[in-house]
Amino acid sequence: MLSKDTLQFLEDLKANNNREWFLANKKRYEAYKSDYHKLISDLLEVMKPLDASLEMLEVKNCTFRINRDIRFSKDKSPYKTHMGIWLASGAKNAESSGYYLQIDKENSFVGGGMYCPMPDQLQKIRKEINFFYDDLEQIIHDKSFQSTFGNLNFNENSTLKNPPRGFDKEHPAIEYLKLKSFTATQKFDAATTTQKDFVADISKKLIALKPLNDYINRALTSEE
Repeated sequence: MLSKDTLQFLEDLKANNNREWFLANKKRYEAYKSDYHKLISDLLEVMKPLDASLEMLEVKNCTFRINRDIRFSKDKSPYKTHMGIWLASGAKNAESSGYYLQIDKENSFVGGGMYCPMPDQLQKIRKEINFFYDDLEQIIHDKSFQSTFGNLNFNENSTLKNPPRGFDKEHPAIEYLKLKSFTATQKFDAATTTQKDFVADISKKLIALKPLNDYINRALTSEE
């Protein structure tokens, strides 16, 4: 669980996203950082016995820097105003499918899968769906997955308008083959992060994604 001070720090940072304010509130940031790391440690303690692929993870593998990369962004705000946690056997640069948690007063969500894989990775995932759609269908229709996420995320940014080249437009999984990202998410109230059962509750949602992560990672590691 998080302290209310941690959530308030993010809100105050959102209203004062500049270096001067941040430096003046360095002690608050250090308390925020400690709380952030404690939450990850608690999550790992629950998740590792449920997913053996996470066994070697340490807190430092699951964090994100608070500084934004503003080199190619029109928004020059220097700091991130949400908390992000990434649990996966690979690195944070989407080398593998994994679990993600974002905490933000306006946009908190739990989710996972693989966001915007590289072209070669995308091709491998599509081939897996093309040949083993039944496995994906079983994952998506599982009661735990259905009650938490319903389906993978479909939107205009993550979906092709036309079938990808080389795949049958009549394939029963064509809508999944048109995806450019393979993620599932569910929103939640940021206030629940301060409740003592938050880690246990959120872990139940995260682990519902394990079959999807296993499926995607199987595709990425399969020989051609």
